[in-house]
Amino acid sequence: MAAAAWFYRLKQIIRSPVLTCCRNMSSQKTIKNFFKPSVKRTSEDNQNNDIAKKVKASEEKNSSCDLARTPPKCPDQDTQLSLTPEQRQRMNQNKLKAEIKRQSRTTPALHENIGASWFLALKSQFSMPYFEKLSKFLVQERSKATVYPPDDQVFSWTHHCSLQDIKVVILGQDPYHGPRQAHGLCFSVQMGVPPPPSLLNMYKELESDIPGFERPSHGYLLGWAKQGVLLLNACLTVQAHKANSHKDQGWEKFTDCVIKTISDCNRGVVFLLWGSYAQKKASVVDKKKHHLLNAPHPSPLSAHRGFLGCKHFSKCNELLKNGGKKPIDWSYLPTEI
Repeated sequence: MAAAAWFYRLKQIIRSPVLTCCRNMSSQKTIKNFFKPSVKRTSEDNQNNDIAKKVKASEEKNSSCDLARTPPKCPDQDTQLSLTPEQRQRMNQNKLKAEIKRQSRTTPALHENIGASWFLALKSQFSMPYFEKLSKFLVQERSKATVYPPDDQVFSWTHHCSLQDIKVVILGQDPYHGPRQAHGLCFSVQMGVPPPPSLLNMYKELESDIPGFERPSHGYLLGWAKQGVLLLNACLTVQAHKANSHKDQGWEKFTDCVIKTISDCNRGVVFLLWGSYAQKKASVVDKKKHHLLNAPHPSPLSAHRGFLGCKHFSKCNELLKNGGKKPIDWSYLPTEI
């Protein structure tokens, strides 16, 4: 009886929750299972990892240095670095031509064929309100009437000599207003047109002033322009058969700037000022740097009052030679250049 009681008691203990929990835990992982030692690395693995770390660190360092010292290059920079001086010059010339075209579309009084040195020196004028107003005026004039000279010849005085090579300036008032006369150089006419009276008086003075000068049959003065003689009218356009019709529209202000720019950028230029209008126009010239020769206008109305006999052409050459410059060959008046 006692043995049966003991067996019953033992059976109850085995079925108790505490013993059941202990039995279940024995089948689970111990805490040591969570701290298993890692697989031991070989020396070769350690060496490879060290090299990879050094390479990565070096790349990061070089990358940061490159960004700090050398900014990223644009494609244009790389292109310019690989260009020859001639290619670079041509590229800059093309850029300048594009700039002139854009400005010409904005202010049509400026033609896109203006000489490069003159455009750069006068660029600020083309965006001025007076030049914008002048452009509108010329667009209207050309839409309803004939205007001289033709549009593509208005700035021909900038084509034959750069700003820094100007040696002599002859000033006129406004272009000839007859057919096929004006072509952008004052006093000069196109080939096939007889020389006007004022130019004939200039030839007459040259015959008496310059030994060996022979009067040409034409009035085409491009040969002078090619030697550095600027033949500049105060007003650059005119309506056909209406003298001074474009007066006070803005050209005078622009050509004042041209004369001032010549005075500022050069030295020893000889200004031949014929008539009161030209003499007043040259008031912006620095007389300490340049030479001013005054005489009456060569027109038939005033030539005999002092223009004939003024000897301006020989005096001009003497001043140029004294300044170390090559004199003008006044006889050089070819029909084609």
